[in-house]
Amino acid sequence: MNFKNLGLRAEILRAIEELGYEEATPIQQKAIPSIVDGRDLIGSAQTGTGKTAAFALPTLHRLQGTGVCRALALAPTRELAIQIEENFKKYGKYLNLKLALLYGGVKYGKQLEELRNKPDIVVATPGRLIDHLQQNNLSLSKIEVLILDEVDRMLDMGFVEDVTKIIKKTPRNRQTLFFSATIPEEVLRLSKWALNDPAEAKIDIKISAAETVSHALYPVPAIQKFDLLIALLKQIEFESLIIFFQTRRGTDKISHWLSEHGQNVRVLHSDLKQKDRMAALADFKNGKVRILSATDVASRGLDISNVTHVINYDVPQHAEDYVHRIGRTGRAKTEGEAFTLCKPEEIPLVESVEKLLGNPLPRKFLDDFSYREKQENLAPIGAVVSKKRNRGFGSRVSFGSRRRR
Repeated sequence: MNFKNLGLRAEILRAIEELGYEEATPIQQKAIPSIVDGRDLIGSAQTGTGKTAAFALPTLHRLQGTGVCRALALAPTRELAIQIEENFKKYGKYLNLKLALLYGGVKYGKQLEELRNKPDIVVATPGRLIDHLQQNNLSLSKIEVLILDEVDRMLDMGFVEDVTKIIKKTPRNRQTLFFSATIPEEVLRLSKWALNDPAEAKIDIKISAAETVSHALYPVPAIQKFDLLIALLKQIEFESLIIFFQTRRGTDKISHWLSEHGQNVRVLHSDLKQKDRMAALADFKNGKVRILSATDVASRGLDISNVTHVINYDVPQHAEDYVHRIGRTGRAKTEGEAFTLCKPEEIPLVESVEKLLGNPLPRKFLDDFSYREKQENLAPIGAVVSKKRNRGFGSRVSFGSRRRR
């Protein structure tokens, strides 16, 4: 479907035409008409499917006049908030609307200046927005459109109280839009309280063998996990690679060890100063470094292209996070590889991932690696096992024993 068929204002169509957009993605086709009509909406789709445009374009379409904050978009992380604000600016290029971007980890000066400038649209993380509200730096009493992006992630990060407080400060007759990669019970409960007869725009995010990402699980004793990571990095042929960790401390520690082993690495997690986070992301996106070590702050929302490989150093605690992590590679119909290093204690987490995927993760072992335990003790009975050496794109193995060409 062409954007011209979605009923958007001429100024918006002009902006997206200049950006080279022609055909709307499935989530945009499903979401935009309902939002243009003024309905509340629950949108569900995987990262990289055009979710931001799905809510930004119709929100810009509905805003009339200037001079008061009428749209608020909440995001769980600073990086995602920055990206949303950038997209609002691009799509609203010819609408003469003012924006304010509010997130923590930086001083208040620029943010206060933007708020004094009477923004039409505010994009914020929950914690910093609460700070500004408590200081009476802005009012949400005129909000017409309230957007919560990555709602499931916000709740996972413990923002439920802040989000509830923010929603209560907006008018009851507002239009409310929930966008989330997954719709767990917590999100459903919040939506029933916050939304009024919402439309739904859901795009199936289930990963199957037909996807462009191949998967492999590398069982390894806990004490040898870092050694296996080093051996794997020496064998695979990657252009750019993200290594995901469960904790910020683990990210720092392992990244330091990687640097000592001659790997050029940048680190991304929420304890870093914002300028350091942006610098790390910029170095990785422009190819200055090929390895990014990160927590799940990098697993969704960020616009990172050309990632050829993802390595889960830690098996994610929530199966859905596996989906988001590996979604960083294999984008735009290119092929990618996702490897997961698994110590025996993490097998229950792997089983949760496999249940979500509906397929087993193929077990693999490196031929030239000296395992301290027998391989049959590391891989559960009945697991799919391959002893083939991994040589990057030349030896892809997807779910089961099916090969990718």
